[in-house]
Amino acid sequence: MVALLVVPAISPAIPVIADELTASPLTLVTGPTPFTPGCNGAPQSGALYPNAEVEPWVAVNPTNPGNLVGVWQQDRWSNGSANGVLAGVSRDGGQTWATAMVPFSRCAGGNPANGGDFERASDPWVTFAPNGDVYQMALARNVSNPDSAMLVSKSTDGGATWTDPVVLRRDADPRVFNDKDSITADPNNANLVYAVWDRLRGLASRRRGFAGEHRVLEELAAADALQGGLDSDAIPGGPTMFARTTDGGQTWEPAREIYDPGVRNQTVGNQIVVLPDQGPAGPFHGELVNVLTNICRSVFTCPAPLEPGRDVAIIRSTDRGDTWSAPIRVSGLAATGVQDPDTGAPVRTGGDILPEIAMDPSSGNLYVVWQDSRFSGFAVDGIAFSASADGGLTWSTPVQINQTPADIGLGEQQAFTPTIRVRADGTIGVAYYDFRNHTPGAPALETDAFLVHSHDQGATWQETRLTAASFDLRTAPVSQGFFLGDYQGLAAAGSRFTPLFVQTNSGNTENRTDVFATTAGP
Repeated sequence: MVALLVVPAISPAIPVIADELTASPLTLVTGPTPFTPGCNGAPQSGALYPNAEVEPWVAVNPTNPGNLVGVWQQDRWSNGSANGVLAGVSRDGGQTWATAMVPFSRCAGGNPANGGDFERASDPWVTFAPNGDVYQMALARNVSNPDSAMLVSKSTDGGATWTDPVVLRRDADPRVFNDKDSITADPNNANLVYAVWDRLRGLASRRRGFAGEHRVLEELAAADALQGGLDSDAIPGGPTMFARTTDGGQTWEPAREIYDPGVRNQTVGNQIVVLPDQGPAGPFHGELVNVLTNICRSVFTCPAPLEPGRDVAIIRSTDRGDTWSAPIRVSGLAATGVQDPDTGAPVRTGGDILPEIAMDPSSGNLYVVWQDSRFSGFAVDGIAFSASADGGLTWSTPVQINQTPADIGLGEQQAFTPTIRVRADGTIGVAYYDFRNHTPGAPALETDAFLVHSHDQGATWQETRLTAASFDLRTAPVSQGFFLGDYQGLAAAGSRFTPLFVQTNSGNTENRTDVFATTAGP
């Protein structure tokens, strides 16, 4: 059966048609923690999950498709962040991996001299420049004091060794928290690399293990921010921050605000893609497109055309980041959140607030995915997909693309944490998790990873299962719910997709999770 792009307002999941891609056996990417107990250098609160790896991201070297670099959180804490972030390097297309350490935290070798003097790290991201240089970014933070920072490191040998961190922004104000970063190397110019994140300000207290890292500014300053006389960091909000290098990472311009959603509003999930530079005859000239979730709490300060609540939106730059447009609305975001189908226990996911974006290098088409419940009458989350053929100026009506069967229990229909990439031939891949194989009332919450792929710009979709056997999500680390990460990784090279995702080691409390890789190809 063919799945059509146009669906009714409330739609079942799109039917499965025959696979074209086959997933290889899973490869274990991660191993025992290299970090020693107490390596944070200060007393810590919360529950530590040693050996637990979560929240991976991955990128592929455009000069050598066999070279992949993945990053992840190592040794997750229940109240936010991890002891450090690690990098995994593959030189054979993901068949084998070696681990590299970047000093973004004390546990990973950070100290005052090298710029990594922080107790914890989180939100790892990685990107390759067109010359093969690779950049890694992370959030670094302390628990014993209010410090939070955005750090970047560079590798010129495919990820084996890394420079000392560059501090793009550091704040020690308890009212401020830097959060949810991403970094993008310009595929048209190896000297240009762009970093974005949100900077929460006006926090009433330092509950940021949860309030900040779960990406929502829930606590606002007690003072009325609409009255005069307040310094800017006392005014509640969460603008988009931007930093750029124009010389291949030798220097970085000072971080600056590029989009302010208004008082008591915030952005989250900022992520840049770069359109092709097609020269004078083409419609695209290397424009930057930054996707974000815009959260408006005040109808009086919500920037048009955005609406109160949560919107997926983009801002554009036609001059490599010097100036930026007003926001363009992609869609409202109507995620319900994911729960254990049997117990109602929360499952912490990222797609309920973090959109993922990808660009088709063959056409310049843009695609965005996120979690949304509109397809089930706002009962459970599925995976929403929207497309733009004009550089982000207009967007298609969102459709549901996860292939989770509609003839199973409502709780088992939940799909979450999507990520998206596009092959050079225009084939779209979207990876996500779901509960379709869970047996109601079973002692385990059987969970699986899947990849849907489209060869016709999103008009029809086919599915490939990535997990050889279901894993038990109830044995994952708990951080505001069962937690595999706010996102997962997916790379595209040649005819293959390489997902990098987390599975639990069901029942192993000493090693709750690991990162795995597979290759999905013809």
